[in-house]
Amino acid sequence: MDNTINKNDDFINHTPMMQQYLKIKQNYLDMYVFYRMGDFYELFFNDAIEVSKLVSITLTTRGRSTENSIPMAGIPFHAADQYFAKLIKLGKSIVVVDQVGLNDNGTMDR
Repeated sequence: MDNTINKNDDFINHTPMMQQYLKIKQNYLDMYVFYRMGDFYELFFNDAIEVSKLVSITLTTRGRSTENSIPMAGIPFHAADQYFAKLIKLGKSIVVVDQVGLNDNGTMDR
């Protein structure tokens, strides 16, 4: 399965939450996007695969993209600074997407 996100991908078959994540990710294709969901910052697709290896966190899945599971990895928000620091020391760039409220469609304002 190709876990690469492209600028012109169509996300219509995803949940509203995943559509929101993918639209944000399109603006930061060369950075790891940490997307806040409750008490965790989650990563998806290639971000999840790569970061799980770089900082030794568990790689799992969430939902499906076409017929394939979506790779997912996460870190607790209260421990995020240590993971962010590790990645920055490795020369990686990150984007932190936090929750600020609820949209009319049920997704979080970010």
